[in-house]
Amino acid sequence: MPLSLPRNAQLWLPALITSQIHQAFRPVRHDGPTDVFFGIADHYEPSHRTTDDAIERARVAAWVTNYPRLAERFSDADGRPPQHTFFFPEEDYRPHLLDALGDLCRRGLGSVEVHLHHDNDTAAALGERLGIFTEALFHRHGLLRRGLDGRISFGFVHGNWALDNARPDGRWCGVNNEINILRDAGCYADFTLPAAPDPSQTRTVNSIYYAVDDPARPRSHDYGTAVRVGATAPANGLLMIQGPLMLDMRRRIWNIFPGLENGAIDASDAHHPTLDRFVSWVNARIGVAGRPEWIFVKIYTHGATENNAAILLGPTMEAFHTAIGRAFNDGRRYRLHYVNAYEMATLVKAAEAGLEGSPRELMQKQLL
Repeated sequence: MPLSLPRNAQLWLPALITSQIHQAFRPVRHDGPTDVFFGIADHYEPSHRTTDDAIERARVAAWVTNYPRLAERFSDADGRPPQHTFFFPEEDYRPHLLDALGDLCRRGLGSVEVHLHHDNDTAAALGERLGIFTEALFHRHGLLRRGLDGRISFGFVHGNWALDNARPDGRWCGVNNEINILRDAGCYADFTLPAAPDPSQTRTVNSIYYAVDDPARPRSHDYGTAVRVGATAPANGLLMIQGPLMLDMRRRIWNIFPGLENGAIDASDAHHPTLDRFVSWVNARIGVAGRPEWIFVKIYTHGATENNAAILLGPTMEAFHTAIGRAFNDGRRYRLHYVNAYEMATLVKAAEAGLEGSPRELMQKQLL
């Protein structure tokens, strides 16, 4: 059988190779410890492949019961437990499930943000859906928050990764001006990426940047303006916070090509959370240009289903937190900070503004 590149590699491989060469030959040096901000973006879908209310309730109950037991065993450099961001699907809105998650988050263990799956949609219908859902989260459940402009503010993950109609076949979106619609609806940042090996993957990798919409075409977030200390954000830009995308030399395709590390945690053996994987995520050095002592590690999961929840709430995750705490929270070389999505975006804006102070103090400022 003839050899070929890994699936959709023409989209992401050139930028990925350039990124890894840059990291290898231009090491970053700075005085003092490196602050690592670690957050989990959970594409949280209790209704995945079911319409049974009892199953949905049981999936949420597993988190409400078991996540506090896990989190209370660990703390970061600020004395805070692990944080989990539940990106809840708009199309699966169930008030009782959001009430339960809201109670969990009010215990200081995470936050709820917006997830959405759609197909063949229109701009008007999308804007209406986002408005209704965010109003319900804010007023009915006490979730989200108001931004600096007074609007309800939310973080976003696009279902099927097809942000801004990114798929070549046009499925799972349909809206070419989705970035503008998200901004107008109050979105403070998008956390969808990476998507590889899915064809929705952008040509920009391992970056924090602003995407500016071209309403006449899809995939406006393929490229953008990097967030930089002292720079001014584009007036019409949407903040994009990507997770790590790396070549994985430990796993090879056809024993030739390196595998792909895309920051996913799930029940498959290759996607279990481990210290080795965390090291690779840190080595992606995703951050704000001009602030080399800050590294942002945003990984993702689909944590509601039983098999994935068993990994995220059980001994595998316990061993992971123990290992990263020992390796990345010594206070001399590294300081580990558990953050939710909103706190991560706030720290990005703090770095961009050149603000000084402890990360804990800065993440409590309203900058979004």
